[in-house]
Amino acid sequence: MSRVVVLGDVMVDVVARLGSPIARGSDAPAQISLGGGGSAANVAAWLAAAGVSPTLVGRVGDDQRGREARAALIAAGVDAQLTTDPRLPTGTCIVIVEPEGERTMLPDAGANDALAAADLDGDLLAAAGHLHVAGYVLLREGSRPAALSAVALARDHGMAVSVDPSSAALLSPAFLGRASGADLLLPNAEEARALTGEDDPELAARRLSEVFAEVVVKLGEAGALWTDGRSVRRSPAEPVQGVTDTTGAGDAFDAGLIAARVHGAQPAEALAAACRLAARAVRTPGARPWAL
Repeated sequence: MSRVVVLGDVMVDVVARLGSPIARGSDAPAQISLGGGGSAANVAAWLAAAGVSPTLVGRVGDDQRGREARAALIAAGVDAQLTTDPRLPTGTCIVIVEPEGERTMLPDAGANDALAAADLDGDLLAAAGHLHVAGYVLLREGSRPAALSAVALARDHGMAVSVDPSSAALLSPAFLGRASGADLLLPNAEEARALTGEDDPELAARRLSEVFAEVVVKLGEAGALWTDGRSVRRSPAEPVQGVTDTTGAGDAFDAGLIAARVHGAQPAEALAAACRLAARAVRTPGARPWAL
């Protein structure tokens, strides 16, 4: 089975689950917990849960948070190829989860922004079959050269490459050029809109297919759609009774889709597998396949 290399961010999440809406300027009771985070680390963990052998390439600080993040990923079955940064701390993200499950993230990239091309072993890519890049490494100036180098190396080795744009609020038209070496783009509907200006997800996906061979748009409760610019496939979301936490659901979707693809699944089957893993994620507290 082909190994999947995931490139990107490793974070520690400080999760605040609200019992009621935020009372601006006052108090809102919450349950506070710590857990693993970072889009790339989440995808790698969910890939392991889906039965794929993932290698995660990233950077953490020389601190307790970084050591614990590495240990947790290894325990989950991830080959954690994490460089220790001597200067910057491990990235941290404050995640605010509202009563209905929606989340807002406040990230401090820390060591993630120092990810360097030297952190990626070319031989590792040569032995793998798929590279997945978390969009944050393309969005941040410090880590962008490493991401571009990784995509170029992957193309040289004939690997499939996927990119998740990661954050609609941070996207600009320049992102499409930076991600254009990918075969597969994995935006959600808001990110697809930010990249194309199209409100309709299918129209946005078709626009994006002018740059990428395949596009999958995540539609939340409406499921997902795939297109290669010629045909379109859709999959409904898996029914979920009682959403616990949407943190990491998009990362789980990516992992489910990639895992199905490396096992030879066609688009419709891969979409269904992705929706199933995303449904599992929203029933799980935190961003990873285990509860906090």
